[in-house]
Amino acid sequence: MREIATELWLFSGFPPNAVNVYLAADVLIDAATRWGKRRLLKQLGNRSLSLVALTHVHPDHQGCAAMLCRRYQVGLACHEADVATMQGERPMQPPNAIVRTASRFWAGPPYPVSPVLHEGDSVAGFRVIHAPGHTPGHIVLFRDQDRVAIVGDVLNGMNIFTGLPGLHLPPSVFCTDEEENRRSVRRLAELEPRILCFGHGPPLRDRKAFDRFLKRIAL
Repeated sequence: MREIATELWLFSGFPPNAVNVYLAADVLIDAATRWGKRRLLKQLGNRSLSLVALTHVHPDHQGCAAMLCRRYQVGLACHEADVATMQGERPMQPPNAIVRTASRFWAGPPYPVSPVLHEGDSVAGFRVIHAPGHTPGHIVLFRDQDRVAIVGDVLNGMNIFTGLPGLHLPPSVFCTDEEENRRSVRRLAELEPRILCFGHGPPLRDRKAFDRFLKRIAL
């Protein structure tokens, strides 16, 4: 793990930054695919957890959630609009063939959600901001004191097909509502984040690069 900001660490992985997991104080943010068990447990070492929190419920973000919650005897948190998916009461969203295939190979089992997150809640000192469009319950976690944003997949910090770094909107096939996701990007921009921490891609500290991207996509 490497420290990105005060009390915020990024787990290492291979390929680097392909599927990111963060530790904010003692809260795990996202949980990789179900194949990430070994790397997560190794890097957690003797640390304790107080919570597993998800930016959204997709197979590459909830894969080890149930295992970790059972192992550390902690709760699992996600936004209320993604609860039904995490608990297995609704398929992964959007319910298309590609997402179904990814779920078959990467997803972890359903697990009860508690606590349920809402707009304005606090997770490890980060404010919960509902940022739907990628999934109905996608959230951004924003820390006001240093303007660090954990953005999940509202934006990608790399091309997920080539692995090359760079800002991209998530592919439409993985979004429930592309236009709503663009509105979520707009809301993220209004926060004027200093550091962007993505679900996929290396953290970005270059505000000018973010501004150029916003202009390119006409936000």
